[in-house]
Amino acid sequence: MLILGYVASFFMGASLGLIGAGGSILMVPILFYFFGQDATFATTNSLFVVGIAALVGAIIQAKKGDTNIKVGIYFAIPSFVGIYIARYLLLPFIPNILISDFGITLTKPLLVMIIFSIIMAFSSWVMIRSNNSSPREDTKLTTISPNIPSIGLKGFLVGIITGFVGAGGGFLIIPALVILLKLPIRKAVGTSLSIIAANSLFGFAISFRSVQTENCPLLLTICALGIAGMFLGQNLSSRMNERYLKSGFGYFTLVVASLILWDQGGRL
Repeated sequence: MLILGYVASFFMGASLGLIGAGGSILMVPILFYFFGQDATFATTNSLFVVGIAALVGAIIQAKKGDTNIKVGIYFAIPSFVGIYIARYLLLPFIPNILISDFGITLTKPLLVMIIFSIIMAFSSWVMIRSNNSSPREDTKLTTISPNIPSIGLKGFLVGIITGFVGAGGGFLIIPALVILLKLPIRKAVGTSLSIIAANSLFGFAISFRSVQTENCPLLLTICALGIAGMFLGQNLSSRMNERYLKSGFGYFTLVVASLILWDQGGRL
């Protein structure tokens, strides 16, 4: 299982490099199923791995001029508020056992994974739908007048999701950047990576006290594989049809979400 986990971590990084999304939404199941981590710890550790990988990718994209810093700030600041609320006001106050009647036992880790799989399915649907309606990439520079309140609200909601289930929110950020702001797909990918990096590392920082230090060597190994995958993904992105890639990844994520929901539902 460890070998499969390492291979999956590499492809997690590749997905981030290719479409600027899919890191946390894959990393949490990888840590949970392949490395046997508790769901709560998996969400925290996922933030570290994806945050580091996304940061490397964001730096590379920024050097190419494929990042909109202003939009990234509009998303990131409200996201920090959402992350803090989720990590300190929502998760700590959820009891370890929510339901234990009528032959059904719903624990806190089980609830996190069920909610994660539902969000994962919704995100895949958003990606597929946005891919079908996305405009063609315009190679010319365009002037963007962002709707700041709308961007801030989406950033806040993405922050809640990031803090609660350890997902960076790329599958929600990319459609918003493309549809709402009409960003070219490559600039949307670069901007998404910067937002994911900021959200994930902030979420990990405020949850650092819950990190199990014995997992550090494993997390650093996974980080290295994720970064290697990131380089591969970004190299391939310029050669692949991104429209078909996004659609294919969306359907793949939908299948994974369905499998996780079926597995977790069987544990009730």
